[in-house]
Amino acid sequence: MLRCVGVLLLTLVLAGCGLRETLVERGNRTQVLHRGIGADLADLDPQFATQASDYTVLSALFEGLVGEDPVDLHPVPGVAERWTVSPDGLVYTFTLRENARWSNGDRVTAGDFLASWRRVLTPSLGAPNASLLFVIQGAEAYNKGLAQFSQVGLAAPDARTLQVTLEHPTPYFLSLLNHPVWFPVPLATITKFGSPTERGNRWARPGQLVGNGPFTLATWSPGQEIVVEKSATYWDAKAVRLAAIHFHTIDSIDAEERAFRAGQLHVTETLPPGKVDAYRRDAPALLRIDPLLGTYFYRLNTTRPFLSDVRIRRALALAVDREAIVDKILRGGQLAAHAFVPPGLDGYKSVTTIPSDFAAARQLLADAGYPGGKGLPPFELLYNSSETHRAVAEAIQEMWRRELGLNVQLLNQELNSTLEARRTGNYQILRSVWTADYADPGSFLDIWGTASGNNYTGWSSPAYDALLFRAARTADPAARNLLFQQAETLLLEAAPCIPIYHYTHVFLIQPSVRGWHPTLLDHHPYKAVWLEN
Repeated sequence: MLRCVGVLLLTLVLAGCGLRETLVERGNRTQVLHRGIGADLADLDPQFATQASDYTVLSALFEGLVGEDPVDLHPVPGVAERWTVSPDGLVYTFTLRENARWSNGDRVTAGDFLASWRRVLTPSLGAPNASLLFVIQGAEAYNKGLAQFSQVGLAAPDARTLQVTLEHPTPYFLSLLNHPVWFPVPLATITKFGSPTERGNRWARPGQLVGNGPFTLATWSPGQEIVVEKSATYWDAKAVRLAAIHFHTIDSIDAEERAFRAGQLHVTETLPPGKVDAYRRDAPALLRIDPLLGTYFYRLNTTRPFLSDVRIRRALALAVDREAIVDKILRGGQLAAHAFVPPGLDGYKSVTTIPSDFAAARQLLADAGYPGGKGLPPFELLYNSSETHRAVAEAIQEMWRRELGLNVQLLNQELNSTLEARRTGNYQILRSVWTADYADPGSFLDIWGTASGNNYTGWSSPAYDALLFRAARTADPAARNLLFQQAETLLLEAAPCIPIYHYTHVFLIQPSVRGWHPTLLDHHPYKAVWLEN
């Protein structure tokens, strides 16, 4: 509510002062982009990034070995000006740019990448996406304390040469390098503010953060905005047309839409479902519905009483009318999710699905000893602040009450609190989302492996882990997809998660924004974006 009031007051103040120029109009003239990103970030340390909004900001401040083409996101040179791959697909040799610089003017070296990745893999850091580096030879063993770092497949023969040896051929490796966990971080700077391998280091703050991306951190007003400005030390600064980006953190999607209408935002993070039809009818040029590889789902904490019973978990999964949610609530072209992996991945199709079957759900509860839900205590469903999350939660709450006789209590917290609850396991049922890190079924299925730092449910299956292990080492695409299909079948039958819908990205964008292409990962390299005055 306070943020909503703040947006309205800003609009009134501008009007009262007689200023005719909105933030959008001024931004068009000065090349300052105003982008809504939803809830505030928990940290600007890329090695702790877990949310899509983290990438939204961090990709302005940091750059990895490779970048992304703004149209289709295929890998293009970044800090590395070129690379070679050995005939067996195991050894990548990157040549770094001579003029790659940190924002403090220091040179970015191969040793910086080595030190950054060693930090990610250090167990005491607890990096949630450390498992993404397990494609490197020996990385998992080092992360588990079973090997020395000298046994990890990384070498820096000189300041401009970085050699990476993989455990197995990984066709998507170059695309994987665009995840923030692979970005270099400045160890010399981090060490000034505490241990580089312990949580709580506050190096990533205004006046302290050193990055190597096209922008530098200017200000961070928690709960309001993060401001980044064009970097003078970035190797490709001449290609960057934006002077600055203001990332506006607005929890309320209704308030965000009002800010857009008031000329305070160029791009919103999303759009209230109730406004979609009105924009389709009255302002279609402002409405964008882009494809997006993502799944909206509920996590079930299998370590909690009752939820440890697979029959109860499956009953909850079966008793969701997904079509009603996408058709009556969301209205933005989303697809009902009867599997976890979304459609749109070349060559992959889920072979097992979760139907909406209330009779089967009731039978499972009866088989578990709770006919009509009798004897089951209330369940708590935790979701982060959002009108859409609340609407979906209320709909499912009613489905479970009406069809299963369950008492489900809804708990609403701001995003950082729900992330902490997820990390510590302090929840029963948790609203979650997963958007692809790279366009491959493994990006969705790997998170449920025992070694994954993104599981958070307590569920573990040796058979599932074995299928993922084999898939990662299978070169033939058809055989690999077959293994992934078997893994997804195990996942859906065990039901540690309840897929609800597959995303589209429904948002508003001003006509003045150029270079903003629809992409399956919702990535938009900022040096390809500019504003038309």
